[in-house]
Amino acid sequence: MLVTLSIRDVVLIERLTLAFRPGLCVLTGETGAGKSILLDSLGLALGARGDSALVRHGSDQASVTAEFDLSARADHPAFAILREQELEVEDTLVLRRTLTSDGRSRCFVNDQPVGVTLLRRLGETLVEVHGQFETHGLLDPRTHRDLLDDYANLRKSGEKVSSLWRSWRQVEQARLQAAEDATRARAEEDFLRHAAAELDALDPKAGEEEELAEKRVTLQHREKLIDAINGAYGELSGDRGAERGLAAALKSLIRIADKAGGRLDPVIQVLDEAAAEVAEAARSLQALSADIDMDGGSLEKIEDRLFALRAAARKHGVEVDGLAPLRADMARKLALIEDQGDLLQRLAKQADEAKAAYLEAARALSAARSKAAGKLDKAVADELKPLRMEKARFTTRVAQTGEDGWGPQGIDDIAFQVATNPGAPPGPLHKIASGGELARFMLALKVVLAQVGTVPTLVFDEVDTGVGGAVADAIGERLGRLGGSGLQVLVVTHSPQVAARGAYHWQVRKHAAGSRVKTEVVELSDAERKEEIARMLSGAEITEAARAAAESLIGPRDRLL
Repeated sequence: MLVTLSIRDVVLIERLTLAFRPGLCVLTGETGAGKSILLDSLGLALGARGDSALVRHGSDQASVTAEFDLSARADHPAFAILREQELEVEDTLVLRRTLTSDGRSRCFVNDQPVGVTLLRRLGETLVEVHGQFETHGLLDPRTHRDLLDDYANLRKSGEKVSSLWRSWRQVEQARLQAAEDATRARAEEDFLRHAAAELDALDPKAGEEEELAEKRVTLQHREKLIDAINGAYGELSGDRGAERGLAAALKSLIRIADKAGGRLDPVIQVLDEAAAEVAEAARSLQALSADIDMDGGSLEKIEDRLFALRAAARKHGVEVDGLAPLRADMARKLALIEDQGDLLQRLAKQADEAKAAYLEAARALSAARSKAAGKLDKAVADELKPLRMEKARFTTRVAQTGEDGWGPQGIDDIAFQVATNPGAPPGPLHKIASGGELARFMLALKVVLAQVGTVPTLVFDEVDTGVGGAVADAIGERLGRLGGSGLQVLVVTHSPQVAARGAYHWQVRKHAAGSRVKTEVVELSDAERKEEIARMLSGAEITEAARAAAESLIGPRDRLL
């Protein structure tokens, strides 16, 4: 909910900070006092279009900061948007907007600079504004399906439909891909068979290129390697080699070891180990020399194999190590050609079964939606009667679409529609209803859907325009119910019946400060509140009768304070 709204240098407001609470909050004041400035300021913070005319005369910059408390909902949609943008997620969300006198605007979320589009996206999850000339949220048909599903507790059914949709589309995509591959493969069959036969004959192996390249380098330097190996072997095992020298040293020491009192034993052990290591090295050199001798005639064969692999890789536009996977892919495509009938038939059967399961669940969901739509329509109609709109008709249209319209949300096109005149066909809310009617439609619908909406703060701007008496009282009563349902409701009103329902009351005043006119907003005490409602009842001169009437209006509703 909205916790504080701080405004600096906006039109007639020089410096103002308002602290809001949950429940029904009313704002009143004489015409022209500046109530619309408050809504314009809030709109700026929520990402509405900025106009340099909002900057107070004589100031370089206007600034609005709106602080929201989101701790009541761990799954608030604003959190998902913040995570998507990699912004810090906290229970307190601060939106700030500055606007310069030359029309430049800057936006911030928790003191991090952002674009106005992101600010507007967040604002749409935080505040919903309804009035004679501005309204959103419920007017967007994209929200109607989710609202109806929430109203009827159909979320689990919707999730099942969504899961079955994904399963069907995956199988269907696999079928289409297999059919496409088969068609392409048939067109390339001759090439595939020829190329596959070549690769089968070549029989490429993973890592073969590197292995052949290493052998090639070895064989290219065969003579030098053999000379070096034989020379090293001679140094180890020749007449004057290390082996003979170590053996002679060991023999000499062993002969007199018993006369050294054990002091020669460590030396003898080291020489013995060295002799074993030298003998092993000599044997390894001998074996390596033999291997190279055996490979002596294979350089040409290795080069032929290496060049054949590289030529095939160039031909097919892959790396040498990609030849084996390419060969497997060609074999798969050829098998598909040979077995395409069975494979496509199996996939088609799976797709039909998945589609049937989806349609069964989607039709059941559609039937449940249609039933819930009738219940919703009746509930809204009951709310419209006291609002002097008993002849108006609210309709939730649940129409099954063609296959092109099917999706993870089901097979329905859902829209809230109204008809304001008997016999007239229903149409979209914003195209059929007038400004005052639209606001009352929104109020009735909001009362019915109070527990399923995601936006915690509602703003109604002069929803009572053009009505009075019992209708104004009915509007006030419904606003009070909304405020008591856990929502925060801000109402700008000229109706004493509505103002009397408020849990909290602010008065917007305009006064002269030297050569300038300023707007201020004051939270009213109980006595001030009664005086303000009396003014709204009587006009310029407040009579005792008006004060008594104000006390009568407020009295039964003290429980709201």
